[in-house]
Amino acid sequence: MKTNYGWLLMLALIAGGCARSGVDANPPGTASNADAEAKTLSQARASVDPQLIRQQRDGTQVPVPPQGTLDLVRYPSAAGELAAYLSPRPAQPGKHPAIIWISGGDSNTIGDSWTPQSRDNDQSAMAFRQAGVVTMYPSLRGGNDNPGVREAFYGEVQDILAAADYLAKLDFVDPKRIYLGGHSTGGTLVLLVAETDPRFRGAFAFGPVADVSGYGEGMLPVALDNEAAIRLRSPVHWTASIRSPVFVFEGDHDANTEDLLLLRKLNQSPQAKYFLIPRATHFTTLAPANELIAKKIIADRGEHSDIGFSEAELSQLLP
Repeated sequence: MKTNYGWLLMLALIAGGCARSGVDANPPGTASNADAEAKTLSQARASVDPQLIRQQRDGTQVPVPPQGTLDLVRYPSAAGELAAYLSPRPAQPGKHPAIIWISGGDSNTIGDSWTPQSRDNDQSAMAFRQAGVVTMYPSLRGGNDNPGVREAFYGEVQDILAAADYLAKLDFVDPKRIYLGGHSTGGTLVLLVAETDPRFRGAFAFGPVADVSGYGEGMLPVALDNEAAIRLRSPVHWTASIRSPVFVFEGDHDANTEDLLLLRKLNQSPQAKYFLIPRATHFTTLAPANELIAKKIIADRGEHSDIGFSEAELSQLLP
């Protein structure tokens, strides 16, 4: 999706002007007022409801994976019991690294993550399971037959954190080596989660947007002219809240390339790194990059994560 950069620049100028003049254009308790007073995304969202203009639920049952591929589990969240796929208990005893993967498109639902996909568009994140990383695919509120309604990048952040709580309690998962990854809308959620909570040892966001208004009315159950609600869902405004390692990837000539460039330009966190992958698109980045990330996760055994990426190694991912 393409970002409305003119709107974003105008909003930044208006906000800057209000800050300089000391004018409070919003009454106490409104989203804009809370945003202006907050230093972090969590503080800005603390007293603001999702501001939904319609209630949306998927209502379809979660497909049952073939035996031995993934387990269908339920994890508790503030919205209720939510469905997730979880890779089976590893044959090797002990505690293992784990990753939560958020799919693109309709990120609230889950479906077939076990059928091999083309390397040109492999959204299965199967590379992690094949490398020995415990993998969890959570569905979110309002998705599949879950309770709650879609909040579009809002309450879903808390669902993902609840999934991490569930994962950390499993006796075969190392709670100090839990990672987070996602693609497209899932990548946008990854950024918002990282801007909310620093618990993940590393977060990998593929093809996020800077400003969610670019997703349009069909995907967002909030008014596009509600600038405060859009701002609280748009990662570009909250990069200063990132306090743990975050890596953002996109192909260099397709889809959300401009969003990555804007995020990198306006980034306010030394923990966030942004990479354009040469000769890649929004989709061809996934298979080779996830294979590389999986290897780095397996090797990442120190007290603190030492995962990093060089432009040279990323330039060799695609021919």
